[in-house]
Amino acid sequence: MGIFDKGVKKTNLNFFQKLGRAITGKSRVDDSVLDALEEALLSSDMGVDTTLKVIENIEDRVEKDKYVDMEELTAIIRDEIAGLMGDDAPVVPFDFTKKPYVVLVVGVNGVGKTTTIGKLAAMLAKQGKKVVVGAADTFRAAAVDQLTVWAERTGADIVKQPMGADPAAVAFDTVKSAVAKGADVVLIDTAGRLHNRVDLMNELTKIRNVIKRVVPDGPHEVLLVLDGSTGQNAFVQAREFARATDVTALAVTKLDGSAKGGVVVGIVDQFKFPIKFLGIGEGVEDLKVFDKKEFVEDLFKLEDIQ
Repeated sequence: MGIFDKGVKKTNLNFFQKLGRAITGKSRVDDSVLDALEEALLSSDMGVDTTLKVIENIEDRVEKDKYVDMEELTAIIRDEIAGLMGDDAPVVPFDFTKKPYVVLVVGVNGVGKTTTIGKLAAMLAKQGKKVVVGAADTFRAAAVDQLTVWAERTGADIVKQPMGADPAAVAFDTVKSAVAKGADVVLIDTAGRLHNRVDLMNELTKIRNVIKRVVPDGPHEVLLVLDGSTGQNAFVQAREFARATDVTALAVTKLDGSAKGGVVVGIVDQFKFPIKFLGIGEGVEDLKVFDKKEFVEDLFKLEDIQ
C-alpha cells in the first residue's frame, strides 16, 4: 500500500465509480466518456479551471494516441495530473544548513494547524533534532494548551505568554530562545483569523520583522495549513493567505475522511504553491512528506476498484 493510499482511497473509489459506468463497453474515448471524466474530476474538488485543462489535454492525447482500455486511460490521466504538479525533485522538508530553520505556520482555525505543528515536532524529534515551538496564537487558550501538550509529548521546548499577549513578542522570544539553545528548527503557531485581511497581514508582517531582528534571513518557510476535506473552501483560504503573506509551501490535512483529494492537485496548479506535507490520519505518524509520484499513483489506483 502506498503511503498516501489511506488518505486518498475515498477519492480514488468515487472517481472510478463515476468513470467506470461511462466507459463500460466503449472501445474509444467519446464525448460521453470525457463528460464522465469531467464530472469525476470536479466531484473530487479539483476545481473548474484545472479540470478543464486536464480534459483538454486528454482529449488531444486520445485523439492522437487512440485510447484502447481503462488501464491506458488511467495511465494518461496520471501523466496529465503529474504534469500539473511541478517538477519531480524530491521535497526537502527542512534545510538544516540554516540553524535555526524558522517556520511560520499559518491557516484558519480548525484546519489542524496546531496538530500539524505537533506532528512536525514529532517528525523532527525522531530525526534527533532540537525543536522550539512558539505559541503565538495568543487569542485562543485551547491552541496554547494543545501546543503545550504536543511539546511535552515530543520533547520540544515551548515559548508562550499570557493570553492576549502580542503575538510578535512571542515570536521574538521564541527565535531568541532557539538561538540561545542551539535549536535546529523553530515552529511558530499563529492566529487563524481571516475576517479582516488587513489585520492579519499587519500581524504577520510584524511577526516576520521581529524574527529578522534575531535571524536576519528568517522566516525561512511560511507554511500554510489547509483542510483538504473542505474542498473548494480550501481554494478560498489559499487565495486569502496568498494575498496576506508570502506563502512558500503547503501542508494539506484531513484527506483520509474525504473524497475531495483532487483539491491538492487544483491548488498546486492554480497557486503554484509546492506541497511539503499531507495529513492522512489522526496518528502522530500520519503526517507524511509529500511525494508527487506516489500521491498521483495512489489517487488514481485502478486495481483498488477491480
